[in-house]
Amino acid sequence: MIDWHAIFVPENSVHEVILRGTLIYFLLFFVLRFFLNRQAGAIGIPDILVVVLVVESTTDALGENKSVTEAAILILTVMFWSYGLQWLAYRFPKLEVLLTSSKVKLIENGKMLRKNMRRELVTEEELMALLRTQGVDDPKNVRLACLESSGDISVVTGEPETSQNGHANKGKEAAI
Repeated sequence: MIDWHAIFVPENSVHEVILRGTLIYFLLFFVLRFFLNRQAGAIGIPDILVVVLVVESTTDALGENKSVTEAAILILTVMFWSYGLQWLAYRFPKLEVLLTSSKVKLIENGKMLRKNMRRELVTEEELMALLRTQGVDDPKNVRLACLESSGDISVVTGEPETSQNGHANKGKEAAI
C-alpha cells in the first residue's frame, strides 16, 4: 500500500527547508565564486572531485527530505536564487562585479601577459593548445585573447587595433 501522506506531506517545516536551501546555496556560491579558480578549456579530474565532494558534504546539511514536497521546495529554492542572482546582475550592472568573474587578458597585441596567466593558473602550453584549436599557431598573430568568466578563452586575431596608416582593423574573432 502506498503511503500518500509520507510522499506529499513534509516532515520539516517549509520555512526550514527554504532556509537550509538558501544558506547552502549562498555558502556554495561564495566558495565557488571567490575561492576556486576558473580553469581554461575543460573540466579536469580535480573539478569533478570538487563537485562530488561538495554534493556529498552538503547532502546532510540540506536535511533529510523524505517527501516529494520537501525535495520540490528545495529545488525551487535553489533555482530561485540561481535565477534571481542572474537577474540582479543583469538589472544592476554594478552587482555583476560581485556575482561573476571579470575577463582577464592573456594575450595583447601578440604578447603573452605572464602575470595574468600566472594569476589564473594558465600555462603557456595550455594557452598554446587552446589557440591551436582556433587555427592560431603563433601568439604574435593574436591581437587579444581573454579568459572569460565562463572559463572559455576568446581570441581576436589580426593586426594591432590601428595600422600604420591610422585605419582600424577588425580582425577575426573566435571563442574557445
